[in-house]
Amino acid sequence: MLQTETTTPAVRTPTAAAEEPFIFCENLVKIYKVADLEAVALQGLDLQIQRGELMAIIGNSGSGKSTLLNILGGLDRPSAGRVTVGGRDLLKMSEAQLVRYKREVVGFVWQQTARNMLPYLTAIENVELPLVISGRFGRAERLWARELLEVVGLADRTRHKLSELSGGEQQRVAIAIGLANRPPLLLADEPTGSVDTRTAATIFDMFRQIRDQYGTTIIIVTHDPKVMSKVDRVVAIRDGKTSTETIRRVAIDMADFAHGNIVLGETHDEFVVLDGAGRLQIPREYLEKLSIRKKVRLELEGDQIIIRSVSSEEEQEAASDEEKDTRHRRWGFR
Repeated sequence: MLQTETTTPAVRTPTAAAEEPFIFCENLVKIYKVADLEAVALQGLDLQIQRGELMAIIGNSGSGKSTLLNILGGLDRPSAGRVTVGGRDLLKMSEAQLVRYKREVVGFVWQQTARNMLPYLTAIENVELPLVISGRFGRAERLWARELLEVVGLADRTRHKLSELSGGEQQRVAIAIGLANRPPLLLADEPTGSVDTRTAATIFDMFRQIRDQYGTTIIIVTHDPKVMSKVDRVVAIRDGKTSTETIRRVAIDMADFAHGNIVLGETHDEFVVLDGAGRLQIPREYLEKLSIRKKVRLELEGDQIIIRSVSSEEEQEAASDEEKDTRHRRWGFR
């Protein structure tokens, strides 16, 4: 049985309130510097994930989703903000603590096969390798490695090497490797990016089975829109901030989804995320449809906030008034 917490004192989860999220990100900022240039990957991102949740993060290239995954995995440090995993403050960890965190608290599944497996080892040897590196390997660990390969449906492929496995089988071995050290958190970066639709559905089903069987918190970064039918929640990231959340409220069948027999609006609730500073990202198609540019009007009507577009004439008039006001202040007029 997979234990979701290690017994090593150095990484034991601190006592926390029952309602405290397993993962907590607040105003997370990440700035990359190359020579004299700065690129902002995360711009005040807020996110909360409960223990045992199966969720996905989606977004266009450059949106910041992979940067977030690297931070949660201890592979990168944020420039500002707060991020905790199971009560551990990732910003305050020493390098030695981060190494232990990556080895015992978080598991990884990468899209690139070379990052998951060693080609000259068999499937079972690849799963056993993290246990050997951790310095705890014996009969119990051998049985655990076999159990993991059975869970991912590869009990009959344990002695096969990388070249003897299909792309989907390689990715399933990668999932078993990610679980080898019994981590409470599993991060998967584009795990279905190199497989066909049918194999992708099998892999998503496998993630749900692992979550249900072992209680593992699983975060999947993907471009695959079909993930929506397989996870509990989908968080969309745009321009380095969370923009929308889609929560599944009705269980649906993947085959029905593939054949277009269901409507997502009937099975999911979508919410726009309001961050700690009161900012929200209006969907781009709404902005384009209403020709909304830089300025809007907000009106409070009962229990609703109404956002109204501003015409180009109103924008020009406002700009003219602002220019006059600036000129008057410069010359001391009121």
